[in-house]
Parts: sequence; C-alpha cells; structure tokens
Amino acid sequence: MTRILTYNIHQCRGTDGRLDVGRVAAVIAAQEPDIVALQEVDVGRARTGGVDQAHAIAERLDMAFHFNAALRVEEERYGDAILTALPERLIKAGPLPGHPRMPRLEPRGALWIAVTIDGVEVQVLNTHLGLVPREQQIQASALMGSAWLCGPSRQAPLIVVGDMNAGPWSATLRTLMRDMNDARTGRSRTATFPAGLPMLQIDHVLVSPDITVTGIHTPNDPLARRASDHLPLVVDFTIGPSSSYVSNPS
Repeated sequence: MTRILTYNIHQCRGTDGRLDVGRVAAVIAAQEPDIVALQEVDVGRARTGGVDQAHAIAERLDMAFHFNAALRVEEERYGDAILTALPERLIKAGPLPGHPRMPRLEPRGALWIAVTIDGVEVQVLNTHLGLVPREQQIQASALMGSAWLCGPSRQAPLIVVGDMNAGPWSATLRTLMRDMNDARTGRSRTATFPAGLPMLQIDHVLVSPDITVTGIHTPNDPLARRASDHLPLVVDFTIGPSSSYVSNPS
C-alpha cells in the first residue's frame, strides 16, 4: 500500500493567524505519507519571512521535492510542490491558461512527476485551479489536452491531485474525470474546507482505472484544524484495478 496526501497549506499561515512551517510539517508527518502534494507554497517571499517553504517542509520530512512557481515577483515565488522519499523524476512543470477576459486573476500552474513504487512508475500531477468556474474549466481542459495529460508523456498509472476550487459534481471535475475515477467513491465525509468546520469537497484525488483506492480520510485533529485553512486529504492505494472500493474506517 502507498499513501498520498494533498494539502493546501495556505503559506503555512494557520487559522489562528500564526505563521508556522513546523506545524504544517507535523500535520503531514503524522499521516506518514509516501507522496505529498502541496498548494499555496511560498518560496522566498517577504510576507512569510523569506523562507523556502518547499525546502523547509521537505527537510523536516526527509524527502526530496519539486516546486513549480505559478507566480513570480522578482525573486519571490509562489506555487505548488510535490515531495517524496521514493525514486522520482520530473515530467513537466509549467503554467496553465487563465480567463481571457479576466487577466488580473492569480496565475495558476501544474507540476507533474513520476514516482517509482515497487518497480512501477506512477505519474502524479499536482495543481491548484482558479476561483472562477469558467477559469477552472479552461484550466481543466488544458490539463486534459495534448500539452499535458493527452500528450505523449502520459503513461498509466496516473494520479491527479490538488485544490481544484470546485466540488465533485462540477463541470471542472467532470472534465478531469474523463478517464479517471474519484478517490472519494463510496465515502462522503471527506470535506477539507474550511479547516475549522469542513463542509466543502474542493481538494481532490483522482486516479486512473489501474489504481485501486483502499482508504481515504481527512485528519481533523486540533493541530490540523489550526495549521492551515484547509485540511489534508489522505488516500491509500495499490497499483492494479479492482471492481470494489474499500473505505478507510478512520
């Protein structure tokens, strides 16, 4: 079994207003994930003390990492990261298109790597889509286009994770699930936002048919409720198809 965790860390600023990289790392470490996908990561930004948050969290977890900057302001960067201690290689990192009529919206991007698990390469793509529904759909369509997941670099098995800012029944998710399965199938109580009283399922893990989800949960302990405005979403999986879904009782 392998465990993947996706987590919007809100620049490591908690619901109590405190900036604490170590607290976010502790929330992640408690789940003992093999692969970690992070969104809203600050690197060298004045607002968060100039810390390279991707490096700092990876160092605490004893993992290697890749980072993609969706936003650059001189030396300051902000974007998404994937961390793992498993053998890995970068496939692609880059921007996603925005809404053509709303150029001032926050830039978005995606990060795509391959992780070797028991001799099999599993591809993992991490993204953080926009807030406007039409913008999300443009970005989801781009991800499902020839430059990304319908291009020659795609191989199975594949996992797509991230903060989609869209619910499980949205047009955005339907686009991304064209040939993917929602890890939440068979389990409904996995809302991740807002952390203090989670009601929305906007963080997602989607898997190709050759991956079997064996468990899914959202940590909801006091530390997780304070560390970010999102809760992590944690998914256990094995490589290989299955006709049944087994939910995690935790």
